Amino acid sequence: MNQRVTRQFLESLKRAGVTHLPTVTPPAAQPASPVQQVPVPTPPPVAKQPPMAAPARPSPPPAPVVAKAPPEVVPVSKAVAPTPVSIPDLPDNASPAEKQAALNIVAQSVSACVKCQDLASSRTQTVFGVGNPDAKLLFIGEAPGADEDRAGEPFVGRAGKLLNDIINACKLKREDVYICNILRCRPPGNRNPGPIEASNCREFLDAQIAIVKPEYIVCWGSVAAHNLMGDSSTSIGRMRGKFYQYGDAKVLCTYHPSYLLRNPAEKKKVWDDMKLLFADQGITL
Repeated sequence: MNQRVTRQFLESLKRAGVTHLPTVTPPAAQPASPVQQVPVPTPPPVAKQPPMAAPARPSPPPAPVVAKAPPEVVPVSKAVAPTPVSIPDLPDNASPAEKQAALNIVAQSVSACVKCQDLASSRTQTVFGVGNPDAKLLFIGEAPGADEDRAGEPFVGRAGKLLNDIINACKLKREDVYICNILRCRPPGNRNPGPIEASNCREFLDAQIAIVKPEYIVCWGSVAAHNLMGDSSTSIGRMRGKFYQYGDAKVLCTYHPSYLLRNPAEKKKVWDDMKLLFADQGITL
């Protein structure tokens, strides 16, 4: 409050007859009571609880025991010691009719052959050979395919048509040559002949060559070349373009017509081989 207000207040007290104001002694300040420190009890150590293990899952019931079927037994061709095919004695100058009669005897043995049981059980018929029994030129392929198995004749499908075109380009007819295969039964799935199968069928091939007595043999493809010549390490690409000797016959190896259907650019190499073959006979293609 300022002095003016104070003065006005005192004057009002005088007018009211108040002449003395009592002195009031303020009470002595009481000392503050000390704060009693209450000890806080230390909580006992809490023992660590081991982690709770996850509830065990119930074990699945044991699977029923199912008896396994025995594995399927697939027949496998076994090597059979070749028995010489009975061939009538033929003179060196045997006629085509005499040669054909001898070939017919071998063909009968082939039709009854069951050495390769898996091949014999799946074939429609055997595929022996066709053509001129007195041919100067003998062709060997690898094995019958589905078309050959139905027809009973080698090289009749698309590959056979291409072979016919090659023969015609050489100024020959199919009937002028003799055609056969390494095998006389179709391998399942048209796979390549196995070595045991080729061995079982070899006596029939040797008999055909011995009867026909060709001057030249053409092996169409690596299967024919490797089996006839006994060389399985040299590729057909390295074997072609040259002559080999087999008995009294000269052998030329070249690509199979089926390979040419897949690789048309290689036809030129086969044509070069044909020109080599006929040039050796004194014929220019």
